[in-house]
Amino acid sequence: MKTILSVLGFSFISIFAANAQTTYGLKAGMNFSKITERKFQNYTPSYFVTGFAEFPLTSRLSIQPGLSLQGKGSKTIAPGSIMDPDIKGDYKGTMNTMSIEIPVNMIYYVPVGYGDIFLSAGPYIGYNISGKIKESNYEPGSTQERSSDIKFSGNNKYMNRIDAGVNFGLGYKLKNGLLFQAGYGLGLTDLNGIKNVSLPSSSYRTFNFGVGFQF
Repeated sequence: MKTILSVLGFSFISIFAANAQTTYGLKAGMNFSKITERKFQNYTPSYFVTGFAEFPLTSRLSIQPGLSLQGKGSKTIAPGSIMDPDIKGDYKGTMNTMSIEIPVNMIYYVPVGYGDIFLSAGPYIGYNISGKIKESNYEPGSTQERSSDIKFSGNNKYMNRIDAGVNFGLGYKLKNGLLFQAGYGLGLTDLNGIKNVSLPSSSYRTFNFGVGFQF
């Protein structure tokens, strides 16, 4: 965590030190994420919206901080008896969270055709603002469903609020500013907030695909 915060701080200092033309942009798209180190996890879809500024450092290298609304989650599908001996039938659980993230990426451009291929990488830090868990178990003639809000504090805490990690991306930006990108988010912090229970460390793994425009 300290390393990530240090990189973020250094990145912002570099931004103010750069004497170059600043551009701005907006991008949005789909996230497909899951929680690691938990059995029977599957990727679940959500969305993201990101506003960003870009500060050129050289003709091909830029630094790009942003502010992002990120939906993430994970889906569990398993025999109910594995999740809880009292559950009969199949179990299905879906967890969804919404967070505010600050990514700071280094962008490297390579001119190709009518635009530029770009590679991006950098740290992010996120703050979970809301979340919900929906569960159901099915047996012939009966389906039980329930939902609850995720607790980020207190005695019933389920998940930690802070999520930090590293983003990687690949995309193509046209000369008119239209861009397309695909990326991967590697969570590095432990999201497990359950107390007094020995559980393995868990974090998000997220694929994303989006479009945007840079002014």
